[in-house]
Amino acid sequence: MADFIETNNTKTATRVLENPIANIATFDSIISDVIANNPFECIDYVSGGQVIPGVTKSKQRYTAKFIYEDDDAETVGSISAKAPSITEFNGVITEILANTNLETVMGGDCVRDAAHDAFSCTLKCMDANGEIYYVAFTRTTVRLSSYADDAIRTNVEAWADTVAALA
Repeated sequence: MADFIETNNTKTATRVLENPIANIATFDSIISDVIANNPFECIDYVSGGQVIPGVTKSKQRYTAKFIYEDDDAETVGSISAKAPSITEFNGVITEILANTNLETVMGGDCVRDAAHDAFSCTLKCMDANGEIYYVAFTRTTVRLSSYADDAIRTNVEAWADTVAALA
């Protein structure tokens, strides 16, 4: 029987944030800034005959949290709503807060629990050295994965040091 032979070593590094990213607007501005300004100095590449930008969203998910309170401000229920993008996340919030039928069924008034919302977005990046790596953002962490060259980590870390919300 043939053995598996190691052909590549990839690494993962995680920064745990001292404070969660405050809100969806701050989260979105961080992601948008990386895509628009390319602080990692990623390069475009060709795949399947198409030019792929050096930094692209690989996957994303946003979860809005709600609680239902009775007349004594006691929690009588809760719900979460997962959305595939920020646009849908904002739409879900509007719809749930306006849903009086759901309030009746739950037995209380709907209140946003934004402090417990969850955000995640993974960016796929092509380094100038030819490596594809990923930078995954959540409210509480930034995770760099699938890289081999330590210069990539150094570059991402230097950028993250300049972003107050990623302290």
